[in-house]
Amino acid sequence: MRIDLLTREYPPEVYGGAGVHAAELTRALRRLAEVRVRCLGAERSEPGTTAYQPPADLAAGNPALQFLGADLRMAADAAGADVVHSHTWYANAAGHLAALLHGIPHVMTMHSLEPLRPWKAEQLGGGYALSSWMERTAAEAAEALIAVSGAMREDILRAYPAIEPEKVHVIHNGIDTEQYQPDPRPDALRRFGIDEQRPIVLFVGRVTRQKGLPHLLRAAFQLRPDAQLVLCCGQPDTPEIGAEVAGLVDELGRRRDGVVRIDGMLDARSVRQLLTRARVFVCPSLYEPMGIVNLEAMACGTAVVATAVGGIPEVVEDGATGLLVPYTATADATGEPVDPEQLADGLAAAVNRLLDDAELAERFGAAGRRRAVEQFSWAGVAERTLRVYEKLAR
Repeated sequence: MRIDLLTREYPPEVYGGAGVHAAELTRALRRLAEVRVRCLGAERSEPGTTAYQPPADLAAGNPALQFLGADLRMAADAAGADVVHSHTWYANAAGHLAALLHGIPHVMTMHSLEPLRPWKAEQLGGGYALSSWMERTAAEAAEALIAVSGAMREDILRAYPAIEPEKVHVIHNGIDTEQYQPDPRPDALRRFGIDEQRPIVLFVGRVTRQKGLPHLLRAAFQLRPDAQLVLCCGQPDTPEIGAEVAGLVDELGRRRDGVVRIDGMLDARSVRQLLTRARVFVCPSLYEPMGIVNLEAMACGTAVVATAVGGIPEVVEDGATGLLVPYTATADATGEPVDPEQLADGLAAAVNRLLDDAELAERFGAAGRRRAVEQFSWAGVAERTLRVYEKLAR
């Protein structure tokens, strides 16, 4: 069986959980079947992997239109595949068009949903309407959809009621627990000037509305004064969210010491060391279909504090591997809290509880490592995904 996996992100151009998923699923699937990867971006040297650039005459157009132009070429080159499997709206149109053009099944893994990310209109303008159209059209026509959590499956069926429920399969994201394992070496701490003797509260994520970083920063004014807050920040989605975060970080830095901001993508070893040395990893997301980053923290033996949204409760076991912070969201699909102060208070209380009780944090971390190893292997994800392909191919 030949599977053509279609994705925007693929190593070395990975900036989020969908890229990690595409890379790890490919690696595990290639032990079971032929997999050809079609991705966006710079030329790749990996065998069986082809990269695509938007057509030159669209280079100055809206980003969503540029991606659609690259999708046309992906779809054309998928001839001969038994199944096409697309990831995120950037490549969903390629999968849909390949299915129509070549008469082959299209499988979509839904890592997030455009209707539940309305803040992207700030980022893409009219391109958000185009990305939403591409996702909806492809999803409603696909032979099968894979949801990365049970909560994500519910979101899919609620957002797209035309989709038949039996087409939507739940296969959780996985984690490479050999790559992500405790690494207590101090290299990364020394590189970034982090005090090895003070407890660390760690955030790793993109600067986007979805990740909820402003709410963590407001909570940080209440954190124990001996704790350090280390922020590993990706590129801001928009100048507005970038300015908001920068302003909060500056204000926090005037009120307390131990605030360390690290901008840009870090290498995997540095991330492992920071995760391992953190007392608490915090995921303040407002929208998170599953959240691979929580699994990464758990695999490194670190306790997690996270909002109780989306698929996070299927990963972080409240009171066993970490603490979940519930809140009431507004009705406008942004995920923003009705009471921002209440959310900040909840995050601060949960983090402080683990700062105050190192033994509890250590116990949560050990349980998280066991859970990651036993329940979230990529080999299992690949086997379950292959069964979906085989059913469609028959």
